Amino acid sequence: MTMTDLMRRLGQINDLEAAASLLSWEQETFMPPEAAAGRGLQLTTLSGLAHELLADDQTGQLLAAAQPEDDTQAAVVRVARRDYDKATKLPTAFVEERTRVQNEAHHAWLEARANSDFAAFAPYLDRLMTLARRQADLSGYDEHPYDALLDDYEPGMRASHVKAVFADLRDRTLPLLTRIRAAGDAADYSVLTRPFAHGAQKTFAWQVAGEAFGLRDQFARQDESAHPFQSSFSRSDIRITTRVEDYWPACCFGTWHETGHAMYERGVAERWARTPVSSGTSLGVHESQSRMFENLLGRSRPFWERYFPQLQAAAPEVTAGLDAETLYRAVNRVNPSLIRVEADEVTYNFHVMLRFELELALLEGSLKVAELPDAWNAKMQEYLGLTPPDDARGVLQDIHWSAGLIGYFPTYTLGNLLSVQLLEAARRSPEIAAATDRADYGPLREWLADQVHQHGRSLTPDELTMQATGHPLTADPYVAYLHRKYEDIYGLK
Repeated sequence: MTMTDLMRRLGQINDLEAAASLLSWEQETFMPPEAAAGRGLQLTTLSGLAHELLADDQTGQLLAAAQPEDDTQAAVVRVARRDYDKATKLPTAFVEERTRVQNEAHHAWLEARANSDFAAFAPYLDRLMTLARRQADLSGYDEHPYDALLDDYEPGMRASHVKAVFADLRDRTLPLLTRIRAAGDAADYSVLTRPFAHGAQKTFAWQVAGEAFGLRDQFARQDESAHPFQSSFSRSDIRITTRVEDYWPACCFGTWHETGHAMYERGVAERWARTPVSSGTSLGVHESQSRMFENLLGRSRPFWERYFPQLQAAAPEVTAGLDAETLYRAVNRVNPSLIRVEADEVTYNFHVMLRFELELALLEGSLKVAELPDAWNAKMQEYLGLTPPDDARGVLQDIHWSAGLIGYFPTYTLGNLLSVQLLEAARRSPEIAAATDRADYGPLREWLADQVHQHGRSLTPDELTMQATGHPLTADPYVAYLHRKYEDIYGLK
C-alpha cells in the first residue's frame, strides 16, 4: 500500500461528495418538484457510498501505512486521518438515514415556509433533532453535546467559548444600538425599495462581483434559489445563488456575500485538488470572506463612490436625486428587522445569538420543537423589539434546520469577528490600504489568496488566524469597527 493508493481513494471520496453536492445544487435551482423523492434516494446513495469508503478498514490501513514524501502529502494525511476518525464513529446506516430525513425535511420546509405553517414542518425537525442528539452521542464530547456538532463546522470550537464571546459582544453592542436608534434617520431609506427591475438587479450585482471581487464566468455561475448559497465541485466549477426582491439590496449584497465564499474556494491551491484539504478550513473562516466582501467592502464609502455611476446606468430610477454619499448612508441603515439575511451589521449578530440559544435548548431537551415558534418570537422581542407576524418571517425563514445543519449558526458571528481582524492585518500594507481606500480590491484579493485561501484545510482555524493576523480571534477589532463606522454615519458623539 502506497501514497498513490491512498490519494486515489481520497480522490474517489472527493468525487462522490462533489457529485452529491451537484445534485443538491440542482435541487435548489432547476429540479422539477416531482423529482424530490427520487433525488432523496440518489443523495442517500451517494452520501452512504462516500461515508462507507472513508470509514472502511482499508482507508484506515492506508492512513496507518502512509509515508508522505513532502509537506503537501503530510497535510493531506493529517486532515484525512481526522476525517477518518470522525467518520468511523458514525455507522453508514446512520449517515444514510440522516441524509434521507434531511432531504424529506428540506422539501417539507419549502412548502411550510410558503404556507407559513410551522406545524407542517415540526415533525421533520423533531426527527432531525433526534438524529443530532444521536450524532453527538456517537461522536463523543467532553463538555456539551453541542460541541460534537459544532466541531463539524468550526473544528476545535466549544459551546462554552461561543457563549462567552456572544455575551461579551452583546454587552458591547447593545449600548451602541440604543444610541443609534435614538439618533433618528441618517438618510432617506425609501431608495432601498425604489423600482429596480429584477433582471437588472442580477446583472448589476454580477458585473460588480466580477469587476470588484474577481468572480468570472469561466469558473462560476449564478442562479436563483429560495435561500442564497454557494456550492463548489472543484476550484474551476463554482455555483452561487441569489434571490431577487423589491428590496433590491437583498440581491446585490446577497450576491456579493456568496462571491466571498466563491473566491475562497477558487483560491484554494491546485495542489489540494481531489483531497480532503481542498475546501475552506472552517465555516467561520469562510464567513469572514463573505462578510468582508458583503459588508466591509460592499457597504463601504469608497465602494459606493466608485460604483455609484454603474448603479446610475443600471437603474436611473433608483438613483434619481441621489449621490454616492446618500446611498452609502442608506445601505448602512441600522434598523432591527425580522430577516437575518437582510439584517444590518449592528443587529445581525443578535439573530445568530437567538438561533444558537434555541439550538442549545432543543438539543438539551429543555425546549420542545412544538414550542419553538413561541420561543423564537419571545427572543426576537427580547433582542430586537420585534414579533414576527407569521412563521415564514420568523422560525421558518432559514434553510439550515431543514438541512440538519445544527451547530452551524455560530460560525456567522465568528466570521464577522475574523473579517475585521483579517482586513486590518491586510491594511498594515500601505499599498493595500491605499488601494482599498479607492475601492481597488486587487491587492487585497492577492493578500487573501496568499494568507487565507491557498491553504485550504491544511491549517486549522486557530493556526490560520494567528499566521495571518498575529493574534488569536478577538472581538475587539470588530467592536471598534462598528463604533467607528456608525458613530460617523449617525453623528454620534
